[in-house]
Amino acid sequence: MDAGTYADFIAAVAEHGYFGKDSECIVGAEDLGYYNNQGEEVGGGSSVGGAGGACGAELMDALIAEMAEDVLDIEEASARVLRDGFAKGCEETTLSATTTTTMEPAVTSLLDEGTLVAHRVAIDNTTARCPATDATLRLITIEDSQRKHVHDTLLVMAREKSIEYTARLAAKGRSTADNAEKAEQATRILTEFSEWLDSRDGEPYTTIVDGANIAYYGWGRVNVHQLMHMVDALEKQGENVLVVFPKKYTWKKFHLRKGVVQVLKEEELEFLEGLEEKGKMYVVPPMCLDDLYWMLASVSNQTKSANGRTIHVPKNNTQGRFPGPRPMVISNDKMRDHKMDLLDERAFRRWCCSHIVNYDFEEFIEDHTEERAIHFRAADVFSDEIQGNAVDGGGGRTVWHFPVSEWDGNERFCLRLPA
Repeated sequence: MDAGTYADFIAAVAEHGYFGKDSECIVGAEDLGYYNNQGEEVGGGSSVGGAGGACGAELMDALIAEMAEDVLDIEEASARVLRDGFAKGCEETTLSATTTTTMEPAVTSLLDEGTLVAHRVAIDNTTARCPATDATLRLITIEDSQRKHVHDTLLVMAREKSIEYTARLAAKGRSTADNAEKAEQATRILTEFSEWLDSRDGEPYTTIVDGANIAYYGWGRVNVHQLMHMVDALEKQGENVLVVFPKKYTWKKFHLRKGVVQVLKEEELEFLEGLEEKGKMYVVPPMCLDDLYWMLASVSNQTKSANGRTIHVPKNNTQGRFPGPRPMVISNDKMRDHKMDLLDERAFRRWCCSHIVNYDFEEFIEDHTEERAIHFRAADVFSDEIQGNAVDGGGGRTVWHFPVSEWDGNERFCLRLPA
């Protein structure tokens, strides 16, 4: 079912009072795998496990959990449908009396335990705390099997992208070597990069920088000074940086596009050489796609350098670093060319939400080399998908939060049954 159908169905069940504490179980629910809270089939039968309860909070949790498996977010119209259905079913006169066609403003204070929560809330971007229920939302990251899938898929993509690229060059009369041979070489080089990340000594990298994306941002050419400022800013925040940069842009002179040549100054070349000498830059060879390298680095285990330690940064850390999984990736790349090849939509969203950090530079006034403020949009501290969480002192109740497509990124539709 789609999100709207799920919302309509769950709201209808709620309106008929089946989620109440003393509600009767739905007749025939056992045929769909729902059981009462004693583990017995509704209407009698043997005592066996099942998909969830057939009445009360257990039924609500089971239905929304199924919805969460199929749906990532809902529209505001569906949030209103859910709010109205639960208000009627719980006989919540206060909420029912104020029911309108909008869902504003967001609740900012803790609501009484005996109150139905079916409200718009703004989740704290630092603590992931819900102000209405005191529940803390989780950051759900990709699983180890999915990380391995991304890694292995990128190796396959290296070969495919190389074949596509060399074929385009051949069509223009610019490539004479065997395409298959170059494709195998591209795969081998990316594999060597992966092995290097896993076997290198030293401290593990906590931040991977998409160097070309940073240097090109806001320009029609490569601005090495912009990359310098980014590396400096990240190191001041306590990050161990690895810049992934195409070989072409480390040359003194290179073609940007047809008819346009850029020449780097000595200080720019010295900065790039210094990064490479310090092990802070990996230079991607010609004919290889640099995107694949920083994406692969984000899922690398960095086995030897990490040495079994976690490199993730906790919330409210005293160093003032961005919380969340490491390594994080600094890039504004939307990855439109790759995302469907890497993971399904849910897993891809989890990877982006937890690893990708976007940025923006303030405009320069006179000199493009001057240091400018950098604004980061840190990776999320809670996941952008439907999720249920228990709350301390909540009597075992689950608090559900639904992302709503028309609302701000930290806003959710919050749903909690009264105590």
